Amino acid sequence: MASLTIRLHPADNVVVAGADLEPGTSLPGTEVATTGPVPAGHKVAVRAIAPGEPVRKYNQVIGFATAAIQPGDHVHVHNMGMGSDFERDYAFGADVHPVDMIPEAERATFQGILRPDGRVATRNYIGVLTSVNCSATAARMIADHFRGSALAAYPNIDGVVALTHGYGCGMAGSGEVMDTLRRTIAGYARHPNFAAVILLGLGCEVNQIDKLMEATGLEAGARVIPIGIQDMGGTAAAAREGIRRIEALLPEIDDVKRQTLPASHLTLALQCGGSDGYSGITANPALGYAVDMLVRNGGTAVLSETPEVYGAEHLLTRRAVRREVGEALVERIGWWEEYTSRTGGEMNNNPSPGNKKGGLTTILEKSLGAVAKGGTTPMTAVYRYAEPITDKGFVFMDTPGYDPVSATGQVAGGANVLCFTTGRGSVFGCKPTPSLKLATNSTLFRRMPDDMDIDCGAIATGDATIEEVGRAIFQLVLDTASGRKTKSEELGVGADEFAPWQMGAVM
Repeated sequence: MASLTIRLHPADNVVVAGADLEPGTSLPGTEVATTGPVPAGHKVAVRAIAPGEPVRKYNQVIGFATAAIQPGDHVHVHNMGMGSDFERDYAFGADVHPVDMIPEAERATFQGILRPDGRVATRNYIGVLTSVNCSATAARMIADHFRGSALAAYPNIDGVVALTHGYGCGMAGSGEVMDTLRRTIAGYARHPNFAAVILLGLGCEVNQIDKLMEATGLEAGARVIPIGIQDMGGTAAAAREGIRRIEALLPEIDDVKRQTLPASHLTLALQCGGSDGYSGITANPALGYAVDMLVRNGGTAVLSETPEVYGAEHLLTRRAVRREVGEALVERIGWWEEYTSRTGGEMNNNPSPGNKKGGLTTILEKSLGAVAKGGTTPMTAVYRYAEPITDKGFVFMDTPGYDPVSATGQVAGGANVLCFTTGRGSVFGCKPTPSLKLATNSTLFRRMPDDMDIDCGAIATGDATIEEVGRAIFQLVLDTASGRKTKSEELGVGADEFAPWQMGAVM
């Protein structure tokens, strides 16, 4: 009976349904009965809430009543809204505490690939990166040549992947928009999970290959190979040249061995998508526990999706190691408020229809659950989209909330493993970085077994603790970094999800 509802804090005026509740269901620990049906993962009032009064969950304001709410009522979009008057105490650094670092000799390890320059890879791919949409087909022709049994003689190569996008021309040739695109492509070109890359351009695009390389410091060589379709004499000729150049490198790229390396070489990207009412209760806090373990072992974790921490950013600024780190996040929140206003949107365009069906009502509620992925350790840095991540510990990167765009920025920054929590059922993959899917509820895990890597639903039923599932997640991260394939890798998902942020005007 205890699993019928989940109370997250004594001060909350709502509880979360742990199962589909019929009208008249008595709520455990209260004298309240449901006044109507309440779907699993949705909220039900345990006290009367007057119009305009805050609705509290996690002991935080998640919205305001738009109509009188009686005890036992279903609380959702029909009687609760975003509101505009909610205070956040940024209290920069107030919750910073020393991290109980594990001694180096006792730290967790994994089987990684040590590159000649000292960087560490979790995979061994060859990439075909495009400067512009016009070179997408030729890039796929190159990658397609190496499908099937073409790499059978090279068991240590994970594949040849074409990462294409719809950008690179019809845009300003300089400024923040172009800088962001070039920084993203260069981040992938430098990524340790790519042993070599081809940079494939058309020849007349705005995002010229030579300008891209000059602006980002990339240098042509055996591992960074620029090819222009027009210079080569057309699509087929460029594809043949790309295939020839890759074939010449295969023996050398295959000549790698995994070795025992400390977990401090891991940079873990944190994502959530298709969230539901259980996300902030099960998978997200369990992932946060795993993040704390990684940080104690000297590693790095990257929280992102700025519009999806909106309303909960004060929980992060309180963890900022320096005031300027917290202020950098607040500045990014302000940028997004101006950006959405200028483009005719609003910050509460979230949650999505699927999120709402799963029980989330406002962006405030969604954000409070989302920040749980970041654990509890101090926030050491705030990065712009696709900037190289150099700080250790828990960091933040400014990205959109749209998962493929957000993850693309994190991987460009250097993330070599990714954890993705989902309640509705995302099928995300992210080559060249392996992506683990964490199901927030057991029903999803059973319904989509080919896509989900770990079941966090036992937390909601009381059959497992956040600590137990968090430890399992951390071990799965280590196993994945050591070469264990994720469900998305087994399905071949991850090339089409490359999505640089198209933040500027298309002209």
